[in-house]
Amino acid sequence: MNEAVMRMLARYERRRVEDDVRALREILQEIALLGLWRSRFFQRAAFYGGTALRILHGLDRYSEDLDFSLLRPAAGFDLSRYCGALQKEIGAFGFETSVTARAGSTRSPIRSAFVKADTLKLLLLIHTEENTAGNIPGGQVLKVKIEVDTDPPPGFETETRFLLHPIPFSVRAFALPDMFAGKMHAVLCRAWKNRVKGRDWYDLVWYAAHHPQLRLRHLEQRMVQSGHLEKDVRLTPDRLSAFGTAAVERLDVRQARKEVEPFVADPSTLEVWSRPFFHNVMRRIIPV
Repeated sequence: MNEAVMRMLARYERRRVEDDVRALREILQEIALLGLWRSRFFQRAAFYGGTALRILHGLDRYSEDLDFSLLRPAAGFDLSRYCGALQKEIGAFGFETSVTARAGSTRSPIRSAFVKADTLKLLLLIHTEENTAGNIPGGQVLKVKIEVDTDPPPGFETETRFLLHPIPFSVRAFALPDMFAGKMHAVLCRAWKNRVKGRDWYDLVWYAAHHPQLRLRHLEQRMVQSGHLEKDVRLTPDRLSAFGTAAVERLDVRQARKEVEPFVADPSTLEVWSRPFFHNVMRRIIPV
């Protein structure tokens, strides 16, 4: 096994096969970030979202996708030009994967790619016990989705963050107040019909507890772009409070808790979830 991968695995408690799968996904995520750095991707884009919050700021829930935003709109952005570099980088650490871009809709600004690998082969590569790995059915695929927003709304700032694994390198990421604005937009405006995304609400609690400053101007631009705010209407702190109150009143707390439970190491932390709890969380947000 590659020495850098061994060091990365040492950070995890590996009691069950599910722990190994999660560790592998996160290791692939970090190696993918390294590959993107080598290919100068961060000259054009910045990292944000739940996985950025976990890798860069210690969010205590698991996250599956790598989300990025271009620094400025570019409808012709081609994510496929980075796929070869990613596959080569991941292969250099001993992992056999495929990295392919998906042809997106011309109406959508989101460009996607997938890192895919045979889960069982990866488990045996990191020396998961064969009788434990045998619980994984043959042919099961471990996937990491990469998404890039090619039409970002303005009003955000970025910063350079440094990672030490698998080797020292840097990534460009949204500043935390702007990352929080993106998450708040998901909480207020995400259209999930009858299925709520509890991970958004879990992250909201993390922000309120650890970094409650939210870039109001960037959230305003996101809401204008998505049609949730009129272009000539300013998003004031009072309006944000009203939007937050309405979102909590619409929330199906039971569904939110059920959706996020598989991504949380200690589900007992969700017991306090209720509408009064989330109203309190909303009041802790500090617009800047």
